[in-house]
Amino acid sequence: MRLLMKFGGTSVADASCIKKVVDILEEHHTKGDEVAVVVSAQRGVTDQLIEIATRLPNAKDDSAIAPLIQSLSKRHMTTLEGAAPDHVAKVGAEIDEKLIKLQNILFAIYTLRDCSPRSKDYIISFGERLLAPILGAALRQRGIASTVMDGCEAGILTTPQHGESTSLLRSDEKVQKKIVPMLKKEIPVIMGFMGCTPEGILTTLGRSGSDYSASIIGAGIDADEIWIWTDVDGIMTCDPRVINDARVMPSLSYLEVMELSYFGAKVMHPRSIEPAMRKNILVRVKNTFNPKHPGTVIVRNGQKDNRVVKALTYIDKVAAININGAQMIGRPGVAKAVFSNLADHDVNVMMISQGSSEANISLIVDENHLQTAVVALGDLVKQGIVREVTHNHDVSAVAVVGAGMAGAPGTSGRIFTALGNAGVNVMMISQGSSEANISFVVKQDDGARACRVLHDEFHLSEESDG
Repeated sequence: MRLLMKFGGTSVADASCIKKVVDILEEHHTKGDEVAVVVSAQRGVTDQLIEIATRLPNAKDDSAIAPLIQSLSKRHMTTLEGAAPDHVAKVGAEIDEKLIKLQNILFAIYTLRDCSPRSKDYIISFGERLLAPILGAALRQRGIASTVMDGCEAGILTTPQHGESTSLLRSDEKVQKKIVPMLKKEIPVIMGFMGCTPEGILTTLGRSGSDYSASIIGAGIDADEIWIWTDVDGIMTCDPRVINDARVMPSLSYLEVMELSYFGAKVMHPRSIEPAMRKNILVRVKNTFNPKHPGTVIVRNGQKDNRVVKALTYIDKVAAININGAQMIGRPGVAKAVFSNLADHDVNVMMISQGSSEANISLIVDENHLQTAVVALGDLVKQGIVREVTHNHDVSAVAVVGAGMAGAPGTSGRIFTALGNAGVNVMMISQGSSEANISFVVKQDDGARACRVLHDEFHLSEESDG
């Protein structure tokens, strides 16, 4: 079997974790499976790099640089010494060399008082650059040949948008040519989260970029399966911090995973599913620390059962925007003006609802985008296209997800009756044409409670009987 395995930051957090990763890889290598690996930075490292890259241009001095370099050196050398003691000299020198490069670019950013998107991408790629050689050395410590590559070397070609680039279809051919010949004799270890433009300029892939890398590489090598290794047993019916008896779902469809992840569930990012979906590759989400658990399988149509609702999720860091005005009624181009203005200001709209009178459009945006959105829409007020724009921070967006809802009468009634009986007021409702997601907005304090009410209403803690 040909497998692409991706290990997240918690799976490689220290030497003991990396030994567990190598145990898994060794087992499959010994069985004769062809395995390629995509690896994330150690937990928390990318956040540190983003923070310093953001802060340095306006910092009073450069005193934050040395402690960061020392901290990264200590953490990665300690991990290397524990995971691959026979390779400390060679790989340790490689880590030192990378840290010198990182230090130099950080001093340059401070001196120039500028961190361009291109420079920031280079800086935040160092989490993977520091960790991947350690995993490669840990494999060689067990006698398994391994070559470490960055995303560009592995063949991931992207669009030029720094911080949120998208893979080009040409990546398939390049990945196939570079990675497949290696699989018979070794385990390639590929740094996640990054690729490069066709001109060779480094880019990063944005949120859940390592998952995206895994799907790109998996599609490129025509993997039989893509395995996403994390620190939970699979994708759950709801966030266990909200629902203490949330259950691992054995199977989901690509569509269901995309709907869940879009609304904040800690599963694969929607873009991460696309390459696997294009090649119809089965994806598994498994637990590095409990590898015998079957996890969650993600396939095109999911596993048929008797549930119309499979999972719930909510986001509380959102804001509602209401656009009102009688002059909007019957006037062509209002929606175009609204969304063009928001797009021009890089504001992503998460939910949309419009009254049949056409006198009101309601939107949900990320809380961080609210002020930008209000400024952008203020231009439409000045132009007389809309009368007023109001907003509300005190909201949560809840998503009820399940492919079984499509064509199932009474589901919406059951949802909103249960919420009404619990005293949860619904402020806005949105449903897409796929019918796999019913989303609604409630007061921020009611978000978690709405999830608990519906989790009980649809008995999601119970195993399905068919």
